[in-house]
Amino acid sequence: MPSPEWLTERGIGETRWALVEGDDIIEARVLLDAVVPAGSIVEARLADAGRGGRNAVAVADGEEYLLPGGAAGLAQGAGLSIEVTREAIPGGEAWKRPLARPAEAGAGDDPPTARAVDLGPYGWDDLLEEARSGIVRFAGGELRVFVTPAMTLVDVDGTLPPQELAVAGAQAAAKAIRRHGIGGSIGIDLPTVAGRAARQAIGEAVDALLPKPFERTAVNGFGFLQVVRPRRHASLFELAADRAAFEARALLRRAGREMGAMRIAAHPAVVAVLERRPDWVDALSRQVGGSVGLRPDASLSISGGHVEKG
Repeated sequence: MPSPEWLTERGIGETRWALVEGDDIIEARVLLDAVVPAGSIVEARLADAGRGGRNAVAVADGEEYLLPGGAAGLAQGAGLSIEVTREAIPGGEAWKRPLARPAEAGAGDDPPTARAVDLGPYGWDDLLEEARSGIVRFAGGELRVFVTPAMTLVDVDGTLPPQELAVAGAQAAAKAIRRHGIGGSIGIDLPTVAGRAARQAIGEAVDALLPKPFERTAVNGFGFLQVVRPRRHASLFELAADRAAFEARALLRRAGREMGAMRIAAHPAVVAVLERRPDWVDALSRQVGGSVGLRPDASLSISGGHVEKG
């Protein structure tokens, strides 16, 4: 089988990347246009020097960045270069602000080298359906993924015998964590199994499939396993939690496959997002070579938007 390859697709409002092995997406991420990528070096001003050498705040281009490790030796108002260590996470909580640290010489990451393609044939729509539904199916069971402020929770359920289901569920969870770019603290709730050897086999199943770096606990007697991974950007599940905007971008992607004048019919919340972003609608119009109208329809589900022609 060929080595995994990074592919990219430029969209309206976002850029998509997928690490593909054969015809399968094994890792993916989405960068929203307004978000500064992790690894970027930006020039900023220290707005708050923090307390006790921690939790300073820097501002660059109107965006606030939290510096958990502080900015040693700098006073409020000083200029500094910062490296973005975690991109902004959707949501209103202050802790979801982007994180940064004072930049060191030679710091920063280059984006992955990727070949531009249409990601549709590789299952991008299936990936989005997993993200919006929170359901990832595998042979004999399914995962249900829940995003909380503290961690991402993965519940494993199915029809297999408990030990078999626990191992298969742990394998599916490890694949989903990578596939959807889940970082930070992750809890996996597995069927309860008896015996240390059985629980050790579950942990080894995760170790075999989830790329490092990460840390994990042993599986406890209640079938719970915790994984902690670096968190540099929002997972696809977190992006899908901002549901109307997520569906608006997905609908623009589908509409962009058509040509000529069109009208987009969608749930009112999705239409409201598009009305607030006339630049997105204009970009779609240029892409399809015709005018684009909008029609709110409350009878449609939030993911049920479609293109009307004629």
